[in-house]
Amino acid sequence: MTQTPHVHSLPKLDQVPVILEAAIEQINFARNYTLELLAATPEKDWFFIPSGLTTHLAWQVGHLAVSQYGLLMFRIRGRHPDDLDLIPGRFRKAYSRQSTPSSDTEKQPTAAELMDRLAEVHARSLKEIKKTDAEIFLEPVDMPYAAYPNKLGAVLFCPLHEQIHAGQIGLIRRALGLEPIR
Repeated sequence: MTQTPHVHSLPKLDQVPVILEAAIEQINFARNYTLELLAATPEKDWFFIPSGLTTHLAWQVGHLAVSQYGLLMFRIRGRHPDDLDLIPGRFRKAYSRQSTPSSDTEKQPTAAELMDRLAEVHARSLKEIKKTDAEIFLEPVDMPYAAYPNKLGAVLFCPLHEQIHAGQIGLIRRALGLEPIR
């Protein structure tokens, strides 16, 4: 059953910059929390799937990179030729929502490479958002989005999605026997 979110009123063009500014702050807050969790986790544990779980830290990081690219770049302005270097097809397939995390470290990037990609996507996506004309954000999109069924709603969904995965990272850390950081 598909639910259609109730939207009271769509934002007006002059509201977009203020909403975007708040969304960018939330995106940065969510990312900083994720980075704090990851910094407190030894890299040797990144590819281990704890008993009873179906994922590991490396998959979470790769997934966040793919998702942020999708929400803040692809959905806003479409695919550009240099995107294939940033998010190659094999990377997207390995970390999309339908993928299965693998503990085989030979078949995937290292923790450091995943962190570099995560940082690069974050920097480029925020740069893209800041240079995009406000009216573009009012164009409609399909799910996933939050609050509004438009590109602005996709931007608003990004920090919510990251916080969901920060929670999963926290759970994985606890399953590894690590103490919470907050």
